[in-house]
Amino acid sequence: MIYILGILIRGEFILDKFVVEGNTKLIGDVTIGGAKNAAIAILPATLLVNGITTLDNVPRISDVYNICEILNSLGAVVTWTGEHSVTVDARNLECTHASLELTSKFRASYYLLGALLGRCHSAQVGLPGGCNLGQRPIDQHIKGFELLGANVDVSQGKITANSDDLVGTSIYFDVVSVGATINLILASVLAKGTTILDNVAKEPHVVDVANFLNSVGANIKGAGTDTIKIYGVDSLSGNHTYSVVPDQIEAGTFMVAAVASHGNILIKNCIPEHLDSLTAKLIEMGADIDILDDSIRVSMENSEILPTNIKTLPYPGFPTDLQPQIGVALSIANGTSIINEGIWDSRFQYTDELNKMGAKITSHGKTAVFEGVKELTGAPLYATDLRAGAALLIAGIIANGTSEINNIHYIDRGYEKIEDKFTKLGAKISRV
Repeated sequence: MIYILGILIRGEFILDKFVVEGNTKLIGDVTIGGAKNAAIAILPATLLVNGITTLDNVPRISDVYNICEILNSLGAVVTWTGEHSVTVDARNLECTHASLELTSKFRASYYLLGALLGRCHSAQVGLPGGCNLGQRPIDQHIKGFELLGANVDVSQGKITANSDDLVGTSIYFDVVSVGATINLILASVLAKGTTILDNVAKEPHVVDVANFLNSVGANIKGAGTDTIKIYGVDSLSGNHTYSVVPDQIEAGTFMVAAVASHGNILIKNCIPEHLDSLTAKLIEMGADIDILDDSIRVSMENSEILPTNIKTLPYPGFPTDLQPQIGVALSIANGTSIINEGIWDSRFQYTDELNKMGAKITSHGKTAVFEGVKELTGAPLYATDLRAGAALLIAGIIANGTSEINNIHYIDRGYEKIEDKFTKLGAKISRV
């Protein structure tokens, strides 16, 4: 059981909808929290530590609450010691078979496979769920585990992996996969010998997982490049504190919101270089951007939004997780834009919702054409996934009239109190 906002629930928020009054120009400053994608990988990684680990800058979002509940069920003791600080005591793991009900709710639960396989040589989780973005295979994970010496079985809605010993080897990923890269790092840090991962993902949260593991005694080289080398160690030490990297996608969401609303927002506690691809596109669209040490100011007060073309790619390319948000801005640009989605099959589901608001978007497969309109009009909307939900919230803020956004449990998976942050910037949002 988890207590959130005074309500007793089982692993997920019981929420209804946002009601948003539009025609708002967002002005002010916002502080970015810890990265969702890093936190939900580093928390399972703490299971590799036969000791106590403290994590700072952990976002209070439903995916984090879910992974904490799973860690507790395995025998770890997870304690919130501050507003954004979590301590994990993994000295007395009791189980390597995670709850199928809990792990099947969200995709990142598969990181338990790499962590438990590395620490205990045995693991079982439910087939991962999460947002419906099309086919999301785990074949590269399985391939890597088997090359390390594990036996993997996928049946009856679960994945089971066992090994006598994991032995370092060379693994080439057929496709660039963030999940497989992180999972094989987790499985390899305590393996015998050296593991070389080629054609790996380079996202900031991949680097953050490696940095965390190195801070507790792992020996990982090359994270953030095309090749990662993991030199196996005997054990990882506890009694360390590590701060999760700021969330580049949350930062990017507010950057796009500044442009879409013709506003002026100072985004604080971010790493500007993680946002280079987005910054370049927003400048093409007419934004004025001032980059500081750990903050970015985005202003669109005196400019019209210009059209541009975008193709999403693995980092350092344009992030797929910012594609729906920038799609909102392009829907009111002065001209026609094209987005090519290079990662997921079903990322354009949100365009049907924008068309309800008067947008003129035609999507087919992995391509969408945005013919800019003068304005959007409020409408009842339904979030289909996490980032689509954030995009619809931006659309409601800029639309003429009132919008109702349903399925906001998707938004709460990755954004902590997002309505409060937008309200501080001038938005009119009620959580009903």
